[in-house]
Amino acid sequence: MRSPISGYSRLSKVQKFTAAGVSAAAVAALAVAAIPGSDDSPKQSIAVKPVAWSTEAFGTQDQQEQIGKQADNAAKQAKAQAEAKKKADDEAAAKAKADKERADKEAASRSAERKPVVQAAPAPKVYANNLDGWIKEALDIMKAKGIPGSYNGIYRNIMRESTGNPNAINNWDSNAAAGIPSKGLLQVIDPTFKAYHVAGTSWNIYDPVANITAACNYAAKVYGSMDNVNSAY
Repeated sequence: MRSPISGYSRLSKVQKFTAAGVSAAAVAALAVAAIPGSDDSPKQSIAVKPVAWSTEAFGTQDQQEQIGKQADNAAKQAKAQAEAKKKADDEAAAKAKADKERADKEAASRSAERKPVVQAAPAPKVYANNLDGWIKEALDIMKAKGIPGSYNGIYRNIMRESTGNPNAINNWDSNAAAGIPSKGLLQVIDPTFKAYHVAGTSWNIYDPVANITAACNYAAKVYGSMDNVNSAY
């Protein structure tokens, strides 16, 4: 019966399955025939046709070489840039390290400059235990206290008063008669020694240095200096 639309008769279900089976079988047969070495067909060598160079797809050979050169140049530039960057980074790191070391040294130097320098105490001066040493020690003390006098002036009066004997005592003059005899190198009475005693020296009137400094202190107040004394005082 013809179709009212296409004008062809409809295929039955059986006819459809039959046609489909024939088509599938034909495709399978063609596939087997195309496989070299199949048991159902003799072995055949298949010639492969070389692919022709297509300028539309790949460009000319010169163009390809140019592209290759450009790629090489780009790679070289990228490598040079990477090396330049690494060099710049290394130089920056080295500079930063050098700057830090210099800053640390300067900080240490400033710290050392600010550190107070402790001066070692000078060794005490040693004086000979004789007339020369006693006079020199007395002069140093007098200088520190602002008491005038010279070596020659002190020496001259000592030799007149006691001939250099620190334990000399006068038991015959008016002072001795009054119960206050003159004592020591410069023959000082006890009240005068106590009144004009120089701080830092012994309170023993027979001590040579204490006796000299007290006598010179008294002479400075009364005569201006022991250098001005030329007789008993």
